[in-house]
Amino acid sequence: MTTGSKRATTKTAQTLSMKGAGYYSQRTRGAKNVIDNAADMLFDAVHALPEPLDGQPVRIADFGAADGGTSKKAIRDTVAEIRSRFPDCQIQVTYTDLPSNDFSVLFRNMLGVAEESKHTYLDEFDDVFVHACGTSFHEQLFPDGSLDLGFSATAMHYLSEKPSEIDHHVHMVGAAGSVLEAFTHQAVKDWQNILLARARELRPGGRLVFMNFGKDEDGRYLGNTGGINMFDTFNDLWEQMAVEGKITQEEYINATFPQSYRTKEEFCAPLADTSSPVFAAGLRLVSAHTGVVGCPYRKAYERSNGSMSAREFANSYIPTLRSWSETVFLNALSPDRPLEEKAGLIDHYYQQYEDLVAHNPAGHAMDYVHCYLAIKKTPAQR
Repeated sequence: MTTGSKRATTKTAQTLSMKGAGYYSQRTRGAKNVIDNAADMLFDAVHALPEPLDGQPVRIADFGAADGGTSKKAIRDTVAEIRSRFPDCQIQVTYTDLPSNDFSVLFRNMLGVAEESKHTYLDEFDDVFVHACGTSFHEQLFPDGSLDLGFSATAMHYLSEKPSEIDHHVHMVGAAGSVLEAFTHQAVKDWQNILLARARELRPGGRLVFMNFGKDEDGRYLGNTGGINMFDTFNDLWEQMAVEGKITQEEYINATFPQSYRTKEEFCAPLADTSSPVFAAGLRLVSAHTGVVGCPYRKAYERSNGSMSAREFANSYIPTLRSWSETVFLNALSPDRPLEEKAGLIDHYYQQYEDLVAHNPAGHAMDYVHCYLAIKKTPAQR
């Protein structure tokens, strides 16, 4: 049975970040595929927007953008669609993430000065202005009624805080009993707060397009679509380091992902319940569906027909896991450890994962399971 230790009070905004220096978007092709596959949802949202107010720009936001690389094409195409519909209107794009995010790479990507990102939509379109915001999307980020289109992908499964540590696993998918209930309760509370913040920010007629990690109708979730469970592997390797004495038991327990995978029904509930604060704030569900996007690294390995070795597959696959999970394990280590020692332990951990996959790659894949949501803002109920 899974039990919890003392309640964690650390806020996610104080500890979480994707791996920086461009590492994240360079090694998360799957996240980009998820976004690109949902382009029609963004185009539909653009065509449903009301006319801009006199003298006002069309304002769009990417919530939880990391370094901006995975959404760059989608935002570029959205800007093009807005410019096609409103030729004379200025456009403001705001990328949001936590204060620990590597915003320097985001701006390098957007300005076309990053070595790997020479092309930028700012070279294509005049009167487009890019900004960034280092505040959590769990809070209101924009003035009331000022946002036209909000977008987010692979981000809102992160909770505002960990409601509990998990003694025998690193993720809520391995929790049970009161600990699972605590994570579920936190997820419900956070989702309502996220929607209420967006409701205040959106102008009437504004739209939201979200692609959130979740559980589909078959119970599948990220890294668990029929093969080897990725989070169980994370846990087994981290626990083995505790058994071997490389980390302490406290450090093992501290590695609890501040995440929750909601079902489609849980995503839709506050939008459908006429008595909910979200419904009263004017948000309405336009559409919702789940979908699975296959792991691109696994696909490349299978398409290679043996030309790619198991080691080469493992070497290409593990960095995509590391790009978003590393800070969880790094922050679990005691602050008394020297930085060099911490780095060595984290390198060892992911090397163990790579060796495991290289030894037997069967079943290893990080397939993306998302709930795709389109939401509109109507005038608030009186």
